[in-house]
Amino acid sequence: MSVFTARSRARTRVFAMLLAASVVGIGAAGAAGASAETLDLAPVDLGSAGTFAILSKSGVTDVYASSILGNVGSSPISGAAIHVTCDEVTGTIYSVDESGPACKVTDDTLLTGAVGDMGIAYTDAAGRTNPDFVNLGAGEIGGLTLTPGLYKWSTDVSLSNDVTLSGGVDDVFIFQISGDITMASAKNVTLEGGVQAKNVFWQTAGEVAIGTTAHFEGTILSHTLIAMKTGASINGRLLAQTAVTLQSNTVVEPAL
Repeated sequence: MSVFTARSRARTRVFAMLLAASVVGIGAAGAAGASAETLDLAPVDLGSAGTFAILSKSGVTDVYASSILGNVGSSPISGAAIHVTCDEVTGTIYSVDESGPACKVTDDTLLTGAVGDMGIAYTDAAGRTNPDFVNLGAGEIGGLTLTPGLYKWSTDVSLSNDVTLSGGVDDVFIFQISGDITMASAKNVTLEGGVQAKNVFWQTAGEVAIGTTAHFEGTILSHTLIAMKTGASINGRLLAQTAVTLQSNTVVEPAL
């Protein structure tokens, strides 16, 4: 299995500052410490959208039965477009109106804020600059082990085989994708070395399709549809600016 590594931007800046220190007499230790502190890749701030396992603008469809650990909501569309049932959700189902599942909580203000934060988070993720990897694998990342950093594609991204994200507990992965994300059936995204799902962000301008019985990790920030195929699971969040479709899936919201 190939392991892709790259010199981090923090190390690059440390080198530059140490070189400058040798010329102008700045203390090397202080320069390195300041550099490492300021150039670490920061997680995407999800705001109140981070309190949801599933959040969409156009509703949530469902083929019974799914298991959702976390909150579910949709706005501005009516709660009638939220088709998950109360027994499928360990958490709260939020609606903008009195329509929707019997157990729903009506809170238009909360949902408006969360959807707004979802948009801000999407813009943040999409706007990160100086990627560590550009168009890696020509969009095919199946079979790879990826290290922390900022990844950017001007294409679709496919996971035709298992993918491993390897790093430490505080390491951040941000994936910027101009097209769709398509994951093959029965494949897995695996976290290695202490990587936490809360620090993994997949921003995509296109649709997302997670294949039958596949397993995914991290927060998906989609500009359009997120479709979970039959039996697929995710340790993460489904944050869609159109709809989320479920087919007997497992969705577990990671801790912030």
